[in-house]
Amino acid sequence: MMYLFILGGLLLLLLGGEALVRGAVSVARKLNISEMVIGLTLVGFGTSVPELVTSLQAVDQGAVGIAIGSVVGSNIANIFLVLALAALVSPILVNPKALARDGTVMLAVTALLCTLLWFDQFGRTAGLVLTGLLIAYLVFSLIADQKQDSPPARLHSAEGEAVDVHYGLVAGLLIAVAGLAGVVIGANFLVTGAVSLARSYGISETVIGLTIVAIGTSLPELATAIVAAYRKRADVALGNIIGSNIFNILGILGITALVSPFSVRGDITADALAGGETVSIISSVDAGALVLSACLLMLFAMTGRKIARWEGGVLLLGYITYMGLTFNLIPALNLIPNG
Repeated sequence: MMYLFILGGLLLLLLGGEALVRGAVSVARKLNISEMVIGLTLVGFGTSVPELVTSLQAVDQGAVGIAIGSVVGSNIANIFLVLALAALVSPILVNPKALARDGTVMLAVTALLCTLLWFDQFGRTAGLVLTGLLIAYLVFSLIADQKQDSPPARLHSAEGEAVDVHYGLVAGLLIAVAGLAGVVIGANFLVTGAVSLARSYGISETVIGLTIVAIGTSLPELATAIVAAYRKRADVALGNIIGSNIFNILGILGITALVSPFSVRGDITADALAGGETVSIISSVDAGALVLSACLLMLFAMTGRKIARWEGGVLLLGYITYMGLTFNLIPALNLIPNG
């Protein structure tokens, strides 16, 4: 039964997330909202809704490992898996000026997340700060991108235009609502099945969150990236991935911490029982993969004006290596104190 819950949850997250984005974009067009605004907000946030709902439901059920693991794992998978596969399908042409601002923001918020993980700060204050930073980033981007011929504005417009839907206002609303309902139900199924799987096989909930749940919630980005690469518009997929990673950290973790504060130091090892020391459920390997993926993305994107197939292969090799480390197929050292 737990496998049916997981598969059904993943399917509903994929279909629901796609319907939500398409319905919301269609409604926005009927309201004469610009493609630039659609690309910056609805597309970026819409593809992150599965992670948001999954994290909220996981924390509500006490499965913090799945909540934080799904965000960290999704950001890693977005680059090492989704972007890698897109680059293997078609080399990704890059405009460095278009990615400089958002890419820098992505690196900065990734560093911020690592700092929060180090000090285990996911209370309401941190949630308020993260959510505030997201709002500030969106407002700044909207103001800066009012000049429609700027590289970032053209990229965000292309992201909006990539969602080729033109439903009526009522139809768009119904599709968006149905998609949101599908995401909520799918997230509930996925979390329930993932928790059961972890407990049945003695696997850490965090590992399940970093792998199965993270890949599942990254399916909307994967579908968008593959289609964009096939249409020779993989640059749009690259912008979407950067935006999604920013939303994941600032929006998902921010809202989750605001609604239900949590701690990532929940496990007490046998060796630390005497001193009462706790261990971070996000290891140095996870944090290292998160930082490395973001750095490699920017390195490949800002040099050579394209992400070549061989670079996609390097990214994919990074994900295979990370999976090997996660499942202890490759030995690793944990460098985080008490973690």
